[in-house]
Amino acid sequence: MTAFAEYEDYDGLGLAALVRQGEVSTGEVLEAAIERVEARNPTVNAVVHRLYDEARRANQDGDGPFAGVPFLLKDLYSFYRGAPLGNGSRLFKGYVAAFDDESTLRYRRAGLAILGKTNTSEFGLSVSTEPAAHGPTRNPWDPSRTAGGSSGGAAAAVASGMVPLAQASDGGGSIRIPASCCGLFGLKPSRARNPDGEGWSGLAVRHAVTRSVRDSAALLDATHGTAGLSAVTAAPPVRPFLDEVGADPGRLRIAWAVPEPDGVEVDPACRAAVEDAARLAEELGHHVEPAAPDLDYEQLKRTIITLVEAHMAESFAPGAALLPRTPSPELVQRTTWAMAERGRRHSATDFVRAVLTTQEIGARLSRFFSQYDVLLTPTLAKRPVPLGTVDAESEDLDAFYDEIRAFIPYTQMYNMSGQPAATLPLHWTPEGLPVGVQIGAGAGREATLIRLASQFETARPWFDRRPRLEGHG
Repeated sequence: MTAFAEYEDYDGLGLAALVRQGEVSTGEVLEAAIERVEARNPTVNAVVHRLYDEARRANQDGDGPFAGVPFLLKDLYSFYRGAPLGNGSRLFKGYVAAFDDESTLRYRRAGLAILGKTNTSEFGLSVSTEPAAHGPTRNPWDPSRTAGGSSGGAAAAVASGMVPLAQASDGGGSIRIPASCCGLFGLKPSRARNPDGEGWSGLAVRHAVTRSVRDSAALLDATHGTAGLSAVTAAPPVRPFLDEVGADPGRLRIAWAVPEPDGVEVDPACRAAVEDAARLAEELGHHVEPAAPDLDYEQLKRTIITLVEAHMAESFAPGAALLPRTPSPELVQRTTWAMAERGRRHSATDFVRAVLTTQEIGARLSRFFSQYDVLLTPTLAKRPVPLGTVDAESEDLDAFYDEIRAFIPYTQMYNMSGQPAATLPLHWTPEGLPVGVQIGAGAGREATLIRLASQFETARPWFDRRPRLEGHG
């Protein structure tokens, strides 16, 4: 590689600082990113749409916090005028966005250079990024394993050094799952913290996967705040999120738990990661004790399935917004079609009960967070699973759901409650696979998570841990 060899030694804010100081040009930074995409994407299949010419033409010489920093959009309902919008599906082949959505506008105002779009599971429905439209995204730490989903392309791109941060979204864990699989920091903000969220009846939000905590905080400063006539708003932060990085979190009340929902076995590596993180938190001066919220995980599973199936049925119904053509089984994966079919059979009563259950789960977690500042759990119940384990072409939808539940029993409760949660890359298995630890807090308390994550990052730095991947260097 020839373009700006030190590119990967910096996070996004670090690259922006070099540009501002005149030590490197925006063109050099952009070409370094493009060079790495071209060298490494054949191995991991993270980037599915290249927008190099658009990035070169764009002006990243402004005063935004990320001026000149390369960035990737997730190809899931992310509108960038003139760019393909595929949603990981053959159904949307050839569809081109006619406008910039609010998130894209804010990324561009922050100075980010959008050079492509990343692979996603079809319509974000699977926890492993293996769409028929583009093929599987491979984990940079072990290409035979999943990079997670649905933001697997984003996480693989960041972990393999293509870009320092990339857009991700999270409707059941889709920021935290791939961040955990790929050894990154992944923050799911509170409901309505960022624009263009509130999908799946409020389960889904947007943000990013990053190599550093400070990049995530600074990006949240650049994007937070609802837009237009949103019915839901999040309380504004008392000061910039970036100011929370390195700030003293005080002596937090931290609960830690490895609950085992019925039928779910927790990988010893995931258990060890949490136990080690709990010890580290205690060494850092926090009050740490075992405790867990009172949740019915079976009820939680049934509820989120009902909501997602109902929304898939609506999105495929005649007259649905954005449909480029009539859906058919030949244009989508088997489990996608099966979800929509089941969704059509749900009654209005089923849907209302599911919404009420999400409110109940939120209330239970709120009561828990009146006693504790943070809950520490595994992010996932397994280390990154082999590709094909979670099969979106399965003819048995319930078996597909069982594989998802066995992998991600800990992430979905925060989507239902609307509370923030983050995964931290604090543990690696002996064979070199990353294992994330999840921290969650009460609604609107991203500042608490950023302070604690920054403290962990200082105590156990992860930035220089890189996968051994062809094309590195």
